Amino acid sequence: MSRHFCVAILLAILIAPMAVADQVVLKNGERLIGSIVKSDGKALTIKSEFAGIVSVPLDAVTEITADQPIYLTLKDGQSLVGTVGAADGKLAVHTSDAGTITISKDSIQTVRSKEEQAAYQTQLERLRNPSLGDLWSGNLDTGLSLSHGNSDTTTFNFGFNAARTTTRDKISVYMTTLYSQNSTTGISQVTANAKRGGIRYDINLSPKVFAFSTVDLENDEFQKLDLRLTLGGGIGWHAIKTERASFDIFAGGALDRENYSTGLDRSFGEALIGEELTLKLSKRSSFKERAVFFPDMTESGEYLFNLDSSVVTLLKTWLGWTVTFSDRYNSNPVLDTKPNDVLLSTGLRLTFGR
Repeated sequence: MSRHFCVAILLAILIAPMAVADQVVLKNGERLIGSIVKSDGKALTIKSEFAGIVSVPLDAVTEITADQPIYLTLKDGQSLVGTVGAADGKLAVHTSDAGTITISKDSIQTVRSKEEQAAYQTQLERLRNPSLGDLWSGNLDTGLSLSHGNSDTTTFNFGFNAARTTTRDKISVYMTTLYSQNSTTGISQVTANAKRGGIRYDINLSPKVFAFSTVDLENDEFQKLDLRLTLGGGIGWHAIKTERASFDIFAGGALDRENYSTGLDRSFGEALIGEELTLKLSKRSSFKERAVFFPDMTESGEYLFNLDSSVVTLLKTWLGWTVTFSDRYNSNPVLDTKPNDVLLSTGLRLTFGR
């Protein structure tokens, strides 16, 4: 074997990986060589052999070359698949079906490698046809207050909210509890013990109109309420639905069943009128509020009123500080109990899902 032939083979081995590598040229003249991973139209991510994953602003890129087919989505909705080369300050996309198409860098909405495109298609299919266990997100709220010495008290609150939202419907599960104990007199006494929760299902009838059904449960030791079960449903309207705010108005009917420790059991039909507001106050803070009015349809002038609201400030993407206010008003309480019960709690919020 000749010396020149061996040198040729060695050069081919060294050059071959570079021949199939993608390349990004920056405004400062720096070149990044590797495999293009993705771009969201603002930043471009490339995986290089020695630098690992590198993300650069798309505005800082002057030239893109891709020797392996990549998937591009343009701002006008057009989708292109092919290798990419430079063409007079623009990008030449060499497709297999439409030939070579020249585009400007500013027209790019997204860029994905073959692997990223496959993952995107899988996620898209999951969103279109999710299983019941998919797409859940929510938060856990908890707070604890202790004192010891001249005053011995323990106060614990816990809240849970989870939602599964699709383009077609939404399932919401929620719960709030408050427990407080006082041992100042030497005798341990429970001073608060309340639990509230439920589940709600919404289905979109149109972009603005939705139908809903709810099941709510409540227990309050000091209201002498063993269980309040409320079954309701109706029609709602998405009055406002933007990235910053949403506001829903809804109305319908409900059946209420109450069991008290005094032995009183009663059932009655109610109308249901309410609203729900979500507002993004800042980049890190948000406000949520829901109020529902239940006028009794059998006893004129009697009603229930529920109000739940919270303010959350993010400390990290998964951790926040929350203040929660919850109010239940019963215009017809049992003997020796007050009509109004308020829960005010503050603590940490842990967020899960997306």
